Amino acid sequence: MKWLVLQGYTVVCYLADVGQADAADAAAIEKKALLLGAERMVIVDLQRIFVEQLVFRAIQCNAIYEDRYLLGTSLARPVIARGQVQVAEQFNCQFLSHGCTGKGNDQIRFELAFKALNPSLQVIAPWRLSEFCNRFHGRQDLLKFAAKNNIPVSSSPKAPWSMDENLVHSSYEAGILEDPGRTPVSAFDHFLHFGAVSGNVL
Repeated sequence: MKWLVLQGYTVVCYLADVGQADAADAAAIEKKALLLGAERMVIVDLQRIFVEQLVFRAIQCNAIYEDRYLLGTSLARPVIARGQVQVAEQFNCQFLSHGCTGKGNDQIRFELAFKALNPSLQVIAPWRLSEFCNRFHGRQDLLKFAAKNNIPVSSSPKAPWSMDENLVHSSYEAGILEDPGRTPVSAFDHFLHFGAVSGNVL
């Protein structure tokens, strides 16, 4: 978001509350967004829609990947994207943006939903733009940018991954988790070293 502001865009920040813990502190989220240059912050509670339209149906058909992954992230994306398009239309935005990397499937989940719902909205995907990728070669560069611009973030050089959390589960990405040459730490070891258990919770 800060990078978009520095590029000259007027930014309306959007947060979909699908049951992640930090969404409960709406006042702090809005304060942070406005402090970093957003024109406004819009937080939409989508928990009921998420459960009734996707989670219940996923449970009914036992939608679990490889008998252990509860698909919480992929289930939430269409709901989040639909809400984002609605907010963009409400505030007459011309662009939609997301922070998905250029190698994952989340960019596809979001952008197919965007195109289906309103194909006139253009997408800004910074991780696919050469000017962004030339400046930020990875998470460490982003952490330095955050420190320089006084952006509080939960990631750190010692725990350089992010967590996606919602009513269905929590999942982790980046850091050593994406290095195919290393075996990920067990959930128990992760709990001992970092104070959180990696995996699924229903």
